[in-house]
Amino acid sequence: MRGSVWTGLLVGVWMLMPSPSSGAEMMRPGLWEITTTMEMQGMSFQMPSQTTRHCYTAQEVKEDPVPKDANCKITDLKTSGNKTSWKMECKGEMAGTGEGEVTHLGDSAYEGKSTIKTQGMTMTMKYKGKRLGECE
Repeated sequence: MRGSVWTGLLVGVWMLMPSPSSGAEMMRPGLWEITTTMEMQGMSFQMPSQTTRHCYTAQEVKEDPVPKDANCKITDLKTSGNKTSWKMECKGEMAGTGEGEVTHLGDSAYEGKSTIKTQGMTMTMKYKGKRLGECE
């Protein structure tokens, strides 16, 4: 897979943070554990889940969650209550469309799903995050 597809998948992960315009603190700064599982249509095996940890600062929680990419555009971004959803369109070498949603389970956990369709493939990424505590 090349850059644009990975960028699209990363948009799904970054969208887990609230939009500054949402007015609600959906995610607290601190040490978070994020588990992602990716499935690709037509693959005879499932890729193993990956778990990472990241220390989110207060600044990161407040920043615009959408990374800038000249080839990809986020559309139809909506936040209602504890749920955020979006659609995405990418152009260029790895043109395609995508959509996703995340549900915040209080300010210390979330779960969500993103789907990307590009070059005849459909990729689905599911993710869960939980706050483990303060950063060290």
